[in-house]
Formats: sequence, C-alpha cells, structure tokens
Amino acid sequence: MLRIKQFIFNDFGECTYLVIDEATLEAIVVDPGMASPAEIKRFDDFISENHIKIKEIVNTHLHIDHCFGANYVKDKYGVPVAAHINDATLGDNIAAQARMFGIRGEHANVMIDAPLAEGDTIEIGKEKLQVIHTPGHTQGGICLYSPDGKFLISGDTLFKGTIGRTDHPGGNHSQLVESVNNKLLNALPDDTLVLPGHGEATTISHEKQTNPFKW
Repeated sequence: MLRIKQFIFNDFGECTYLVIDEATLEAIVVDPGMASPAEIKRFDDFISENHIKIKEIVNTHLHIDHCFGANYVKDKYGVPVAAHINDATLGDNIAAQARMFGIRGEHANVMIDAPLAEGDTIEIGKEKLQVIHTPGHTQGGICLYSPDGKFLISGDTLFKGTIGRTDHPGGNHSQLVESVNNKLLNALPDDTLVLPGHGEATTISHEKQTNPFKW
C-alpha cells in the first residue's frame, strides 16, 4: 500500500509529496520544493528517521517553485529526475524563471534524466502510478494517478475550485481546460482524492460539481 507524506515548502506554499511503498519503504519525491536549509533539514530528517529509500524524483512540471530542491535531492540521494520532455526548456531556464519572480541567488538548471510520457508507469516497490499528460499550465505538465490508492497528484493542473494559471511561457488556457476535463474530471472515478501542487486537497466528485472550468 502507498502512503503519502506532504511537505509545504518555500514562499509559494508549494506541496512536495513523498509517495512511499509501506512494504519496502521505497519512495519517490514529487516536486521537491525545499528552498532553505531549514526546509532541507526537515526533509532529510524525515527520510532518515523513517528509513525511506528514495528511488527517483518526479516533477509534475518544471516551474521553479516545484524544483528548488531537485538538484539537492538528486545529488544527495543519487537519484534521477523524471519529468515530461516537453518541459525540458523550462528546466534549462531556471535562472530566467528566478528573475521573472524576483527570486534572488544562484539557481542551477534542472536536467531531465528520465523522460516521461502519457501512459508511462512509475513503480514504487510493488505499487504503481500512472502518468497522465495534462498540458496547459506547462506543455509538459503531468499528473500521477494511483488506481489502487484512489489518489491523483495533480501538480498545478487542477486545484480545489480552480485550475492552474496559464499566463507564463508555455501556458495555454483552452488546452488546460481540455486536459482537466478529458483526462481528469470526465475520466477518473468520483472518489479519487486530488492532491494539488498548492492548497487544499479535493476530490474528483467535488470538482465535477463545483469547479467553474468543468464542461
């Protein structure tokens, strides 16, 4: 069975998730957003105290708030970064993203070591997550779905009561609305728990009833 540990990191209130196979303690880190020594320590302490074995970083997209800590986790734990190849350009322009948001300091680019695509499967111990490509917030935006666990990690594609913004480079509003409806709201079971990249959790059922972008 998969267990989820959520951290809220950085000034953007970004949600970083550890998805852990309870039988093996193998895990992936989704959207490592730790941006300070204190946040890094909080993350590392949890890993150490719970004997977690990180096997991979998976980014739902490569906006800077979701990958502040990607290179740190990659180097410390010796694991690859997986993301959709269509976000490679964002990963190559982390410094430009930092300038756009007025973020000071040096910020290294994030390289995709393991390209992901629609329909790929991510194995965590004996459990599996499905990759759903949901372009619109970024061109490489993905969600991670567990049919057995009945949860979806939605990144910045779907939030409680809204969808991701599309006014940054690579964003496309009509494309995102189509992704949300065709790939998520009209495709997944109503009782699916939605764990977004910012803010509160929700469910597919709740968003089908209340989200203003539902067709």
